[in-house]
Amino acid sequence: MIFKKNRIIHSKDKKPILYDVYYTETEKPQPIVIFCHGYKGYKDWGAWHLVAEAFAEKDFCFLKFNFSHNGGTMEDPIDFPDLEAFAENNFSLELDDLDRVLKEIESRNENFPKKISTISLIGHSRGGGIVLIKAEEDTRISKVAAWASVSDFKARFQEGTTEFEMWKETGVAYVENSRTKQMMPNNFQFYEDFKNNEKRLTISRAVKNLTIPLLVIHGSDDPTVSVKEAKAIHSWNPKSELLIIPGADHVFNAKHPWEEAALPNQLKTVVERTIEFLK
Repeated sequence: MIFKKNRIIHSKDKKPILYDVYYTETEKPQPIVIFCHGYKGYKDWGAWHLVAEAFAEKDFCFLKFNFSHNGGTMEDPIDFPDLEAFAENNFSLELDDLDRVLKEIESRNENFPKKISTISLIGHSRGGGIVLIKAEEDTRISKVAAWASVSDFKARFQEGTTEFEMWKETGVAYVENSRTKQMMPNNFQFYEDFKNNEKRLTISRAVKNLTIPLLVIHGSDDPTVSVKEAKAIHSWNPKSELLIIPGADHVFNAKHPWEEAALPNQLKTVVERTIEFLK
């Protein structure tokens, strides 16, 4: 297996993007899968490396990356040393980052297989919303899978609440990271960017207009994103496939750090079903 870690995408006037590529050498054209992490996520979280290896073993080229403003740095991509960048993240930036990753693949540089066939997207949690929007608007994408995905970005801002008004007044709101105990800042520009691009960033609109195959996978015991959100996504696109994993939580029973050599059974099922779908 070929494994290329911490490759960098440089773009003028933009923060760099760090990515990993996994694939096995073959003369046949290979399908590429791009994996997008969620809120407070990163490419090296938990068992994502084992997920990447599982796809590579089935003749996919698997690319996972850190969004440019996820809070990591080039030197320290795990956890969140750069909270200033984290505070300035928004959905439009993440869609632009994903576009930059697609352009990197199109450059056909030495980090990728010689021959590429199709490009598919997988997104986890908030990354699910990002890939659903991108898949609808970008003809380069052939299939899309949403894992434990959110169905509505707007609802998460809780407009009209006391907390929202405080956020608007102070310009910053904090969310505690239960694992690192950091107070993670979100600047009010996050909401303003959403309002300025609300039509584009409405997940229901994107899913209803999606013309490529869609797989929706969710855990029955997800405490972070309700399984109702997966059912909503599926209802907006009746041709989509919906799979509920019994007993699975938001990360399909993985955790960070993941020190075992095998995937948890629930996440293994997610990977196997997604590979079947993409094949």
